[in-house]
This record gives sequence, C-alpha cells and structure tokens, in this order.
Amino acid sequence: MCIRDSNTLRELFGAIHYDLLKLGQSYEECRGMGTTLSLAWLTPGWMYFGHIGDSRIYHLPSAGGIIQLTHDHGHVGWLRRSGRINEREAREHPMRNLLNQALGAEHQFIDPQFGALPCAPGDRYLLCSDGLTEGLWDRQLEEIVRTAGSAPAAQLLVQAALERAGRDNITAMVVEALAP
Repeated sequence: MCIRDSNTLRELFGAIHYDLLKLGQSYEECRGMGTTLSLAWLTPGWMYFGHIGDSRIYHLPSAGGIIQLTHDHGHVGWLRRSGRINEREAREHPMRNLLNQALGAEHQFIDPQFGALPCAPGDRYLLCSDGLTEGLWDRQLEEIVRTAGSAPAAQLLVQAALERAGRDNITAMVVEALAP
C-alpha cells in the first residue's frame, strides 16, 4: 500500500474513533457507543481497504474462489486464524460476538487492519456485516454472488441470510471491478 493511501486511511479511522470517544464522554446516552468499520477504496488497478471489528471484506477473484481479506478482531477470530478452530466451531463458540477492537466503545487504543491488493476486471468484493456471515457459510456467499445473474447479488445475500438466521442486522454490498 502506498504510504499516502495508508496514512489517509489511518487518519480516517483515528478521527472516527476520536469523535466516537468524545461523544461518549459528552452524552450519557452515548457512553460506550462503538462500531465496526470495513471500507474499500478502489483506484485503477488497486483495491485498498481498512477494517476494524467483525464486519468483513471478501475478495472473489474472477478466476474463482473466495478469500476473506479482513480478520475478525476478537479472541474467536484469532483462534480461527491460528488454525485452532474451524469455521463451524467459530460460529458456535460462546465468545463469538466479543470484540477486542472497535471504533469508540471506550477503547483507549485501536489497531485497525489495512491492506491493498491488485484489482483486475471481473474481480468482485463483498463488504458485509456479521449478520450476513452468521447466516451463511463462506461457500454459500461465493455461490450466491457467482450465480446471481442479473439480480443484485447483495439483495440475494441479504434475503438468504434472513431466511437462515436473521437475528442481527444484515448488510451487504458487492462491487465488481470493470476494465479501465
């Protein structure tokens, strides 16, 4: 990632975190308020991203497959990344919703994840809340996005997640890179 782009994202996350902390200190009803944030910045040939929390960004290369780019900022996410538990065990773990990183939420320090990867025509990116991944397995996410046809893939994902779980807020956005 270019130093300029990395600094821009780092400054953005820091400013949001600071403002949420300030709101929490200023208004009783906002005390402890926090949020996750996953964002993508597409430029010709590159996709830059910033992330904190348990929302996710996936890369679906035009050649096939699905890759989770972001990691969940919690103990269960760490267990999964280190190979100590699998996707099924992570979904059933009693601490699956506990985060150690979020914007605001009275966290003194944050350590967001930043990254960049080459972006080719036909590559797709899925940005979603944890409500979507609570109801759908990674292989189902890929299948729905790749077989959506003319229907909006994000709408089909939300519909499928609502049918399978629907207990949390569900947000999805699918972006496809086009030729320059």
